[in-house]
Amino acid sequence: MSALSLAVVIPTLNAALTLGATLASLEGGVRRLVVADGGSDDGTRDFARAVGALVVESPRGRGAQLAAGAAAVTEDWILFLHADTRLGAGWRPAVERFAADPENAGRAGYFRLRFDTPHPAARRVERLAGWRARTLGLPYGDQGLLITRAFYESLGGFRPLPLMEDVEFVRRIGATRLRELPVDAVTSAARYERDGWWARPMRNLACLSLYAAGVSPRIIMRLYG
Repeated sequence: MSALSLAVVIPTLNAALTLGATLASLEGGVRRLVVADGGSDDGTRDFARAVGALVVESPRGRGAQLAAGAAAVTEDWILFLHADTRLGAGWRPAVERFAADPENAGRAGYFRLRFDTPHPAARRVERLAGWRARTLGLPYGDQGLLITRAFYESLGGFRPLPLMEDVEFVRRIGATRLRELPVDAVTSAARYERDGWWARPMRNLACLSLYAAGVSPRIIMRLYG
């Protein structure tokens, strides 16, 4: 393993069923692992501590948890990752190449979204997510976010929002300072399989539109489900 100074911050809430696979995908490539927990009661925190993660307890809400996790980091680079997302093979070399370019100290990277299902509709949502990220500069939180700690702090970090914390933050980064990394971020399709491959994206779009119109994330939470 190279000397890349990398910490991974993972927000959790009752993530015991998925966290193990997420951590396994990172094995050997991380200097510090921070689990920012929002009040799990399913053994998530005990499991994280058992595998050597630093567990930071935070008020519930992904924005607040991400901010709390980042505050515990001293490494040069931070990778924010969801607890149900696994990075594909080759993620570490891709991160090292990104970090080796001095210009990327003022940029952020994200991965290609993939769902853990062979359903044909998943491929459609993945293509739309790729277009949204590249064209609009709005990658999903499920795609991870790689950023230097200095750049993160200069932007003011994540704000304690219950929803849309990823959209709010990448808008401050700006589309011209975002880069796609050539590695898959394989994430759970459970929400889409539950709600429908048409209905879930439409609900996400409605939430994004409401947020862009200035509606409070706390109100949007009722629609998001």
